[in-house]
Amino acid sequence: MIKQILIGAVLSLVLFNSCQEPELKALIVTGQNNHNWEASHEILSRILVNSQVFNVDIAISPGQGEEMSDFNPEFEKYDVVVLDYNGDAWDDVVKNRFENYVANGGGVVVYHAADNSFPKWEAYNKMIGLGGWYGRNEASGPYVYWRNDSIIRDMTPGPGGSHGQQHEFVVHHRETDHPILRGLPTRWMHSRDELYSKLRGPAENMTVLATAYADPKKGGTGRHEPVLFTVKYGKGRIFHTVLGHVGKEAPLAAQCAGFILTLQRGAEWAATGSVTQELPADLPNVAAPFILPSYKPYSLDELFRRAQTFKQGSSRKYLYLISNRIRLANEDPAKMKDFESRIIEVLESNATVDCKNYLCRDLSWIGSDAAIPILEQLQANDATKDMASFALQRIRE
Repeated sequence: MIKQILIGAVLSLVLFNSCQEPELKALIVTGQNNHNWEASHEILSRILVNSQVFNVDIAISPGQGEEMSDFNPEFEKYDVVVLDYNGDAWDDVVKNRFENYVANGGGVVVYHAADNSFPKWEAYNKMIGLGGWYGRNEASGPYVYWRNDSIIRDMTPGPGGSHGQQHEFVVHHRETDHPILRGLPTRWMHSRDELYSKLRGPAENMTVLATAYADPKKGGTGRHEPVLFTVKYGKGRIFHTVLGHVGKEAPLAAQCAGFILTLQRGAEWAATGSVTQELPADLPNVAAPFILPSYKPYSLDELFRRAQTFKQGSSRKYLYLISNRIRLANEDPAKMKDFESRIIEVLESNATVDCKNYLCRDLSWIGSDAAIPILEQLQANDATKDMASFALQRIRE
């Protein structure tokens, strides 16, 4: 069954603010998985649509154990196929169709547990590079991991596939000039996720983009495991991310900005061989996971709305993001004027005292005469007078 994501096209039109739809077409293949595919395929579609470069269709397979003969997606109609599938074998006709699609230049994204699928399908295992579980062992290929600044291919006998308890971990970029990673922080904290380890497979024509340390204290291997990598198969390009677990709980792993950005950029690279998406103002960092509940960057309206409830002792996240965007806009007079107007509006609102004091600091170096009246009002209030006076002094200098 092919489900067309019409809402995706509508959202894309709104995001573009024009009559043009995205040029690239993505097909998400799902319907069976040991994870929560009912939720994950909708999340993946939102992330791809939010990139503003994809329209998305979804192919939903029959349920586990049901007749598969009518399941025959037309892969060749799409620029990239996103695999969110871990279940029953496809018919030979479908397998051949998929092999031809990739070999002739089709793009593929392997998402999380899709690398568990089809352990006996030779071409599929070459496409995904590494996989786990379902009987994979040394006959499937080497373990692959990172040690001493190089890739290790380890043919030690043993089963393929494991992960410890879900936890936060740092992702380390190893190919920082690759189009998927170019311009991104070289390290960032990923939100609570399964860290796949001991993956093994053909590992041919494979480039490891990023790794993460599988901490033995969390049930890990004690080595850096590949979490993002690419594979070439014929003329086709494959981007493989082991990140983004979606279960029954809140999907924090899929809401992580690092996961979202690398998935969007990896999908475009798989489809075209390049990445045209601009980097957002707010990037992940190594200090803490950067969560995007709506799977897209915060709008300025949303940042200012959320910041108004700030109290000392709580997270300064939204205020920090505002300050960072002001810093990035400091050579654009129109943007700086807009920031000043937004801050004045908050200072005139019922925002918390702590929020107002924080924003007075930003206003102190971007403010103009337009900010003086509200700052004089705040100067008359014991709770805000110090920061208001500070801002006034700097503006009048």
